[in-house]
Amino acid sequence: MFAVTRRSHCATSICAMRATALLRAAGVGAGDEVVVPAFGNVEVAEAVIQAGAQPVFADIDPVTYCLDATAVEAAVTPRTAAVVVVHRFGRPADAWRLGEVGRRHGLLVLEHRESDAPYDETARRRERAAYLDAKLRGVRTPEAGAGHTYQQYVVRVPGNGRPDRDAFARAVRARGVDCRVPVKTPVHRLPAFRRYLSLPETERAAEETLALPVDASLTRREMQRIVSACNALGGPIVVGSTAGFGV
Repeated sequence: MFAVTRRSHCATSICAMRATALLRAAGVGAGDEVVVPAFGNVEVAEAVIQAGAQPVFADIDPVTYCLDATAVEAAVTPRTAAVVVVHRFGRPADAWRLGEVGRRHGLLVLEHRESDAPYDETARRRERAAYLDAKLRGVRTPEAGAGHTYQQYVVRVPGNGRPDRDAFARAVRARGVDCRVPVKTPVHRLPAFRRYLSLPETERAAEETLALPVDASLTRREMQRIVSACNALGGPIVVGSTAGFGV
């Protein structure tokens, strides 16, 4: 059984549907503020509103795409009661540093994790991610990091003279490769949550990120097609390492 008290530090893995109940159980409500990310997960901000509190958006770390501990600390006010940490794309947030912020300020800290996949599926995704890391050119590949499960393989497509992200995505799709923009509009720019504040890393990530296929079922031929399509647009094809994977 899960129980918390108001302004006690607690970290637990939750789904967004339970966030409202957990915040209310901790006594978080009217007059309180809850720090949340604006890079996706609108349901987290909605859960805070449903609890009667006010979501406060903090910027993300540009490597993990999760809340940045320094930005969270800067967002804390006397009204702050909680922080909701969201792990993104299979890459965990810096829970230790965020937990330290919670302890210093006496805040409730909730963790929202993505669903775990079976170990063998995760291992195959990591193999495919390693192949893409070695072969892709002209895009910025994700940093591996401890515990990355690659639920999404998210690259950066900067707009410095090369095709911008949206043009790049259209061209990759035209070559038969499925891809998608993981976060089209940050939550603080949506009409229901509009805030006139600057979150530079969040906004840059929303403009540059693109999720490429990394499913465990992808064959070598399909992986080669992804690499060829991207490299033809993002930069010259250069022979990389011999990293491969089983099919």
